[in-house]
Amino acid sequence: MAAAERFYYATGRRKTSSARVFLKPGKGTITINGKKAEDYLTRMQSRMVIVQALDLLGQVGKFDAKVTVAGGGESGQAGAIRLGITRALIAFNPEFKGTLKKAGFVTRDPRMVERKKYGKAGARRRFQYSKR
Repeated sequence: MAAAERFYYATGRRKTSSARVFLKPGKGTITINGKKAEDYLTRMQSRMVIVQALDLLGQVGKFDAKVTVAGGGESGQAGAIRLGITRALIAFNPEFKGTLKKAGFVTRDPRMVERKKYGKAGARRRFQYSKR
């Protein structure tokens, strides 16, 4: 494999979203499910989240990212993409890990929606009490 063809792969997950990230040296284009990141992510906050790891390391505009993401909503998908990009950057250069870990990007966010239990209106909420 030639140096120009080299890419770095990583998987990121958050809530029920799962993102596969292919990172390769390039001009800084981010493609999510075949669309530009600006077209795929509607909220400005989500667009900011996906480039946080690159921004922290000063690598914005140096890598092209091709992302396939599925499941969950926009914020979960953005968090999954950020983790995927972070892990791909660590695969590219293990020295980045300390900086990224200090910023809290390396840790997978384990929070998920709690399942609804039988006999309850929601996960924990009880049905309304009726005296009569």
